[in-house]
Amino acid sequence: MKLQVAALVLLSIIGCKQKEEKENTQKSVNIESSVAMESEKTFFYVGTYTDGASEGIYRYSLGADGKLAKDKLVAKTESPSFLTFSEDKKYLLAVNELTEGTVSSFKISQDSLQFLNKKPSGGMHPCFVVSNEEGFVLTANYSSGNVGLLKLKEDGNLTDLLDTHQHKGKGAHDRQDGPHAHSVWLEPTQNDVIEVDLGTNELWFSEIDAASKKIKPKSIPNLAFEDGTGPRHMAFNPNGKWTYVYGELNNTITVLSIGEKGNYKVENTYSTLPEDFEGENTGADIHISSDGKFLYASNRGHNSIVIYKVNEDGSLNTIGYESVRGDGPRNFSLSPDGSYLLVANQYTDNIISFKRDTNTGLLTFVDEIEAPSPVCILF
Repeated sequence: MKLQVAALVLLSIIGCKQKEEKENTQKSVNIESSVAMESEKTFFYVGTYTDGASEGIYRYSLGADGKLAKDKLVAKTESPSFLTFSEDKKYLLAVNELTEGTVSSFKISQDSLQFLNKKPSGGMHPCFVVSNEEGFVLTANYSSGNVGLLKLKEDGNLTDLLDTHQHKGKGAHDRQDGPHAHSVWLEPTQNDVIEVDLGTNELWFSEIDAASKKIKPKSIPNLAFEDGTGPRHMAFNPNGKWTYVYGELNNTITVLSIGEKGNYKVENTYSTLPEDFEGENTGADIHISSDGKFLYASNRGHNSIVIYKVNEDGSLNTIGYESVRGDGPRNFSLSPDGSYLLVANQYTDNIISFKRDTNTGLLTFVDEIEAPSPVCILF
């Protein structure tokens, strides 16, 4: 009898141990699965306007399957409408699109942004910011029609304003009553600058003089566009031969060839809208795939992404239009691996995820998520 009891006790102990080992194994599997799922996420930042429900900069994630998830508010700041990283990606810069425009600097921690400092942008309503490998920071001030120059210190703090480049002139359209700098771009040299002005209807060419910390106009300072174009944003072909300029006011993409001496020449112009569309529309953002084969642009009004095939000579063929499933597609972005395209719909407070066919360039809807007044997506 005692032997039977002892055997039952032993079996009970063995059973408990086996159950505990199974539970521990399952916990380990769950932890590993959770880590794997987390590693499959690609996080991105969303810049917003804060005149409604938004409080500043948010972090979201894109899953390997294209699904979107909201992480959290990572920085409270006023109308951070456009975002960029420092060259080493240690810091995030945001323009504060206000009458007294500013640029804010944040240190990027694992899952948060640590505010460092904020400096004047040099003008009113800054709507674009970029940083080069030397830490110089350029911002386009829309309402005052100029470009401001600052610099990131080694600790990520911004210097005071170093210089401004004031644009002059106007265009033929009602919205071109004076200069309106809308974006600023760095050529591969990192110190050669293209300032895009919707109001003067021109590209302005300049360079950063690192020694004097000034913006210096080039010998050929401007390139004019067809009346009423309203240049807004640009996209450079990876082959270095062409660049594409989005005309916000006449809804066109203008192809520019880049000469050996870095001179730009207008080649062709293409509409971003279907021939039968008769409504109001303004162009917004433009991006090219990393292989240079497909170009995308967002239409506000038609509320679509127009898709172009890029030919070997840089010319474009329209191959489709994809509804953005919202209103006011202000900014959009391709995921780092080019598999997905995400659109920020400003007026309907949502972000849309599309799967991108890398062979055909076409888009397929995957997911939608709420976001307060989203205007910029930064991977």
